[in-house]
Amino acid sequence: MNRAFLPLLKSTLVALLAASSVAVVISGTAQAAAADPAKGSALYGTGDAARGIPACVSCHGDAGNSTIAQNPKLAAQHEAYIVKQLANFKSGERNNAIMSPIAKALTDDEARNLAAFLNAQSLKPGAAKNKDIVEFGKKIYRAGIAEKNVPACAGCHGPNGAGIPAQFARLGGQHQDYTIAQLTGFNNGTRSNNPVMTTIAKRMSTDEIQAVADYVAGLK
Repeated sequence: MNRAFLPLLKSTLVALLAASSVAVVISGTAQAAAADPAKGSALYGTGDAARGIPACVSCHGDAGNSTIAQNPKLAAQHEAYIVKQLANFKSGERNNAIMSPIAKALTDDEARNLAAFLNAQSLKPGAAKNKDIVEFGKKIYRAGIAEKNVPACAGCHGPNGAGIPAQFARLGGQHQDYTIAQLTGFNNGTRSNNPVMTTIAKRMSTDEIQAVADYVAGLK
């Protein structure tokens, strides 16, 4: 073999091995990140008592359609949003006496599996309760409150409350009580895992929060 060719051959082999290593790493990462909705469904329905994880269905309802006004509907919620909230409960960035210990018991894969399962479910629509304030809520949702520098909710969450995957949560059809509780939490600082929402909610009155929550509940 030509001696002059050996350095070139060596460098080529090194490059090929490096490329193969990168491919393996990328492939492994993709496999680790892949969610399994079937596993999410099983965990959602039965929990894991040995690890202190209750069945999610007991609070959040069949297929994520909670019938308890204080507990959010999770059906059709964006995967990235659910994963982020579980991570925030786990880290303490978002606090909840019930959800925080549950989230801490979940693995990252389990959180992704649950999120994938819930995202694939169909959301049962809600309805406004107070017809006297729903038009007020509609005005705020669509146009904001200019004098208070409150932007239109529709700008981020969409005209029908569907949100934007990986960026903004789905709000349409959510329970009024839950939406009120979250906006109030952002307003008074008891929920602080979204700086943008904290700024917006602090500028809103109780009446404005209630009106928006009622309007959002009826969005489809």
